[in-house]
Amino acid sequence: MKARWKIKLTIYLLGFGGAALFTVLLIRQGATSVGTAVATAGWGIAAVAAFHFVPIFLDAIAWWVLFPREQRPRWQSLLWMRWIGEAISNLVPSAAVGGDIVRARLAAIHGAPMATAAASVIVDITLGIFTQVAFTLLGLALLVSATGHGSLVRPTLIGALLGVAAALGFFFAQRLGIFRFVGVVVTRLVKAPEWQSLVEHGETLDRTVRTLYTRRRGMAACCAWTIVSLVSSSGEIWIALRALGMPATFTNALILQSMVMTVRSAAFPVPGALGVQESGYLFVGNLLGIPGETAFAISLIARVRDLAVGIPALLTWQIIEGRRLWRARTPRVSG
Repeated sequence: MKARWKIKLTIYLLGFGGAALFTVLLIRQGATSVGTAVATAGWGIAAVAAFHFVPIFLDAIAWWVLFPREQRPRWQSLLWMRWIGEAISNLVPSAAVGGDIVRARLAAIHGAPMATAAASVIVDITLGIFTQVAFTLLGLALLVSATGHGSLVRPTLIGALLGVAAALGFFFAQRLGIFRFVGVVVTRLVKAPEWQSLVEHGETLDRTVRTLYTRRRGMAACCAWTIVSLVSSSGEIWIALRALGMPATFTNALILQSMVMTVRSAAFPVPGALGVQESGYLFVGNLLGIPGETAFAISLIARVRDLAVGIPALLTWQIIEGRRLWRARTPRVSG
């Protein structure tokens, strides 16, 4: 109970700190100016929300190609599962990785073997870290080329190296059988016979993960689709800049998207990256010559997009789980 209370307290403190930073930045940029900028976006807000389904679709395909053909769900099913998973990760404060757990569960519920569903998400996350680092470095190179500013080079490279090191560590841990090891540790700590199955499930998951890593074509296809998704997501920034009346180039949009995405990833403990995301838009936007109120407005448009896309997904998820619970509790009438 103490550990759970400490986790909740940490989330609350980080959320409060993020909200305070958000408020300070909003006041500095001028709430009225930012509000006016958002209001001028008009159609752009809806267009950004609609366009967001493009990277969601591409991410779903990246996940789909990881499944062996004989166990592969329909990509249409994985599309709405990915949509729900992203909404949970973005909108539920304590579920930074909860969305990935839910999409694995949904895949298993809808016919994929449990081990394959979980393993595909684990491999997808691992490969996603490597591709995001590549996307970050691409954005950094374009930023230096476009502006001549090298202030972000050192911290970004350090962050990229740390990300690669963490991903490699996670990868090798998977290869060595981390999930069986976790099962053994938990079983020894709990010392209850009913928990013994954790070891067996861990062995199955380890074996399935290793099998997916042997499918090199699937891994290469997953990385390719993911990088296409990351690059295409820059289209949302391009649309927002155009809607705000700013001269927009896809290069500037890609720079802004890659740098802010990196900032958000580094600030994952902060619920919704509140305040941190805005800081990223303001700092990188300033390097690109984007006015502060416009950069802040882009961040707010991104948050409105998350709500517009995510709330229907959360409602869909609740309906799915509610139906399952209802069917489980409804007694079957025998013939």
